[in-house]
Amino acid sequence: MARLSFRPVSSAQWKDLVSLFGPRGACGGCWCMWWRLPRSRFNAGKAGGNRRALKRLVDAGTVPGILAYDGEKPVGWCSVAPRDDFPVLDRSRVLARLDDEPVWSIVCFFVAKEARRRGLTAGLINAAVGYARKNGARVVEAYPVAPARGIPDAWAYTGFESAFARAGFTEAARRSPRRAVWRLSTPRAPRASRS
Repeated sequence: MARLSFRPVSSAQWKDLVSLFGPRGACGGCWCMWWRLPRSRFNAGKAGGNRRALKRLVDAGTVPGILAYDGEKPVGWCSVAPRDDFPVLDRSRVLARLDDEPVWSIVCFFVAKEARRRGLTAGLINAAVGYARKNGARVVEAYPVAPARGIPDAWAYTGFESAFARAGFTEAARRSPRRAVWRLSTPRAPRASRS
């Protein structure tokens, strides 16, 4: 995986995202809409509605995240956007807002099976932070899980604390033994459009 590159998802990358997510929509029809939709709509959308909802976002010009490529092959995904794009976070006692600071959130990863355990998550974190910073983010949040022996890959979709610690994030609040809110303050960059 020496030829890694990272691209924000726009309509031009939609087919690559579909290819990476496959027929199951990354995990059980999620299509990375878990944090964006009320539970009733999310559950009803597993048969294709979640895919259509994500496609509508992309077609409207919203960048829902970053794709990682090995050469031209999509191998990884990271969902990053302003926290307000993920209203379900505020319904969680564990992940509720810490303060009124406007933040961007990294909420999800999906890595192709053949590309796992090769450090791709670290690259995705750095690309997501760079993208958020380019678009005016001063604080980036993440909600990783604490490492546990034998945790299935599907349960680590928010990443592990160790990867965020290596990227410079620090724990900002812990309301659960298994999950905390981690933050990284970013230097100011010139504001750009979300493209």
